[in-house]
Amino acid sequence: MSQYESFLRIPEWRFVDESNTARTRSALESFAMDDTLCHLVGQQMSVPTIRSWVHNRTVVLGIQDHRLPHIDEAIPMLEKVGYQAIVRNSGGLAVVLDEGVLNLSIVLSEHDSSIDIPAGYEVMLSFVRMLFPEVGDQIEAYEIVGSYCPGSYDLSIGGRKFAGISQRRLRQGIAVQVYLCVEGSGAERATLIRDLYEIGLQGDETKFAYPAIKPDVMASLAELLEMPIIVSDVVIRAQLLLRSLADNIVMGGLNPEEMELYMFYLNRVVERNKKMLARE
Repeated sequence: MSQYESFLRIPEWRFVDESNTARTRSALESFAMDDTLCHLVGQQMSVPTIRSWVHNRTVVLGIQDHRLPHIDEAIPMLEKVGYQAIVRNSGGLAVVLDEGVLNLSIVLSEHDSSIDIPAGYEVMLSFVRMLFPEVGDQIEAYEIVGSYCPGSYDLSIGGRKFAGISQRRLRQGIAVQVYLCVEGSGAERATLIRDLYEIGLQGDETKFAYPAIKPDVMASLAELLEMPIIVSDVVIRAQLLLRSLADNIVMGGLNPEEMELYMFYLNRVVERNKKMLARE
């Protein structure tokens, strides 16, 4: 067992499945939920938690995306093709969420010992490899040039990216988040982000170097595995994997006391997003 697997093999996990219930809600609610879980797990008010979540057609913008010189023209383009835009509260650049993209958050506590940033990424990489044992040894982590939201922990098979990892740290809690393009066309999602940057930049020079998107470097797991895998299959895999890692799994959402904390974080996330997207 690797040192990173030891973070996953623990006596008890909490599993919060919002892969169906969150679909029609704003993705802002998911960022508030992860902040809430960071607080609860970080302060040892909850055991470590894994959450699955899916949202309908949304483009989650990074801080730098919001600063595109023609963002006021790019957002209406997204809306015209049926996507809403929000600004994320963690690092990174624009990503696409839709019914074929499964997001997983692993929430751990630093209350007793610190977990450095690379370790957080490696824990998620280990989890994803265990989630797909048929290709676990083929999943690599390095930056895929030409992908959207590129980073050193892009997950790929054969040089084509299907996932990206980010982290959120709050109140001694760490939420390591991965988006998994499970179904559909990875290239179509990448084309949407390519259009976002073309309209948002319109050839202007900027201090920040935005990625030049090459749609063919991105794919879904269904495309890479050449099998009809769907989001609900991966949620079931995650639950079965957790049962093999822990002695006990606590299922279910927030209790009333935890819900109060969630409303605090939701209000904070919503207000911040309003300020970021406010028109000049």
